[in-house]
Amino acid sequence: MNLGVLSFRSLNRKSSYEELQMKRIARDMGLKARILRVNRFQMVYDQESPQLLYNGKRYKPNDVIITRPSVLRDADLHLSIINQMEFMGMALFNRYKSIINTKNKIKTIQILEHFNIPIPKTVVLRRKEDIAKAAKLVNGFPLIVKAPFGSFGNGVTIIESMRALQSFLTWNKPLYLLQQYVKHSRGKDIRIFVVNGEIKGAMMRSAKKGEFRSNIELGGKGMPVEITEEEKTIALRSVQALNLTYGGVDIMRGKNGPVVLEVNSNPGFKTLEAATGVNIARSLVEYAIEYAERRTQ
Repeated sequence: MNLGVLSFRSLNRKSSYEELQMKRIARDMGLKARILRVNRFQMVYDQESPQLLYNGKRYKPNDVIITRPSVLRDADLHLSIINQMEFMGMALFNRYKSIINTKNKIKTIQILEHFNIPIPKTVVLRRKEDIAKAAKLVNGFPLIVKAPFGSFGNGVTIIESMRALQSFLTWNKPLYLLQQYVKHSRGKDIRIFVVNGEIKGAMMRSAKKGEFRSNIELGGKGMPVEITEEEKTIALRSVQALNLTYGGVDIMRGKNGPVVLEVNSNPGFKTLEAATGVNIARSLVEYAIEYAERRTQ
């Protein structure tokens, strides 16, 4: 079997830990495996049939591809390669529509809300005239302002007062998300990693001193954590609602119970593996094998 790991990293950057781990694990299990760089692909359309070229040569499809869509802007444009692979019948996960829904914070909130999955109070703000009402609707200050797109904590800011909020909103974006600040969490959240409907690992992430965001990329620390049955159920339902094969669900423990902050379609797992000893890369590769074999039956 031939496994591909589809990387969206720029060509001047080294492959990520996650990509390299999946490649290494696959080869240790006797598979052929390689990391595919999106920027080496060309999509070619003609009157006969579409083609994919890789490094200028016709691409021979892998038996299965694990996508790693580390895209922050213009997701629909950059992810068109995944959509094309699906049109051509290739076996891959996560899939295009599911990824698009997780890259857009409004789409994610809409879907979670539709399935009655708990989230912090959120208001989509489009006009200056609605600022005061929006702040009141999310229980006042402090509150969180989010851009509709972004990851790793980018585009997320805590605002302490109405004056600060009015100064911060420059209106150079079409809209903002105002969200309730979960005070009870004290700068901590839980990352739960799900693969094919099973929880494979969980860790508590704690923000560094002076920072409210617990993202590892911003200096947060990870440690093992026991999660409740309610948290397990919420994580599994969130991934199912967004139709992800694998995903990272970020949960905060609020005063009235857990709430989902974000669902990630290309979650990192370096710190999770280090903190818990769980081999996430193996879980992904094992499922990729199962998925490819099932499609050929």
